[in-house]
Amino acid sequence: MASLEKEQEVELARDLLAGNLGAFDRFVESFRTRLFQYSLLMCGQREDAEEVSQETLLKVFENLAQLREPEHVRSWVFRIAKNACLMKRRKSVFAPVRELSLDEFIPLMDHRGGERKLEIADWSALPDAQVLRSELRDVLQEAISELPEIYKSVLLLRDVEELSTEETAQVLEVSEDVVKTRLHRARLAVRQKLDQYLKVRVN
Repeated sequence: MASLEKEQEVELARDLLAGNLGAFDRFVESFRTRLFQYSLLMCGQREDAEEVSQETLLKVFENLAQLREPEHVRSWVFRIAKNACLMKRRKSVFAPVRELSLDEFIPLMDHRGGERKLEIADWSALPDAQVLRSELRDVLQEAISELPEIYKSVLLLRDVEELSTEETAQVLEVSEDVVKTRLHRARLAVRQKLDQYLKVRVN
């Protein structure tokens, strides 16, 4: 499914580069919702996210000639979105006074073993899983939105947009090793947040 979606995006990018006007609406339809969701989690406010997603699409079409490799259209689009989000956050009236540190999400060191310990709640003890699905989605979105920006951006690009490690590194202009490290820490932080919620539900 993911590979088919990527093939369709690449084909759309080629159509646009070839001057096919009919591809414009299809390209917007393909990216609009995902750009909004990405921007909402990155920016934190609906008003900012709407502006960022619209601005991103505008910049995509203004700078279409700069897309050298249609095969990397998704990472190219989200690099533009990332930069637009950063600019919006600097100017936004909604910008937080401070960003939470990752240490506020990750459990303390285990003094005995010197390694971080992560307790996992017993999911099987939860009441009707279907009832909890929407609640878990809200908790997940909250956990992601509260991550420090450098971890949030990696998590969204790798786990939500399903970019490769190489593509994510290109978008964020960091090494692949940095991407892997940040992704690991981000996933751990989000899992800790979910685990705290689930343990409350079990108890």
